[in-house]
Amino acid sequence: MPESLTRVELHVNGEQRSLDVEPRTLLVHALRDGLGLTGTHIGCDTSQCGACTVLLDRRAVKSCTVLALQAAGSEVTTIEGLAPAGELHPVQRAFVEEHGLQCGFCTPGMILTAVDLLSRASEPDDATIRRALKGNLCRCTGYETIVRSVRAGEQALRAGGVA
Repeated sequence: MPESLTRVELHVNGEQRSLDVEPRTLLVHALRDGLGLTGTHIGCDTSQCGACTVLLDRRAVKSCTVLALQAAGSEVTTIEGLAPAGELHPVQRAFVEEHGLQCGFCTPGMILTAVDLLSRASEPDDATIRRALKGNLCRCTGYETIVRSVRAGEQALRAGGVA
């Protein structure tokens, strides 16, 4: 017998959204399958890779570790909602300009983790950036361009970019 569905109200990327989910539905599946926000990736199913990272009340979380019902009443920001005005967020732009992406699979999680870090740390050094990103795996790069991208994003934000 299938589990009963529960209506969940989510505030995602600045919009109130509602969908019916099984109580065991993970936030990553609600975002991807229920709301069509496929920028949140499923990479490992074990909470190791960070590809599913979103901002939950402005803090980076792995959405494969949060039930959709737990996110009710919270602000969820996915990569699609980071720069809703149609322009790239300064950290997104820095990842492009500094070549902080290769295949792009890990990039949304890396960017959202960086945005969280930069909202809390002014002028983080490389060690701080690396520590913040340790829960995000990239199989394409040596992380040097990713760290450089985060530094460039921080400089852009300090220079007046949109946070």
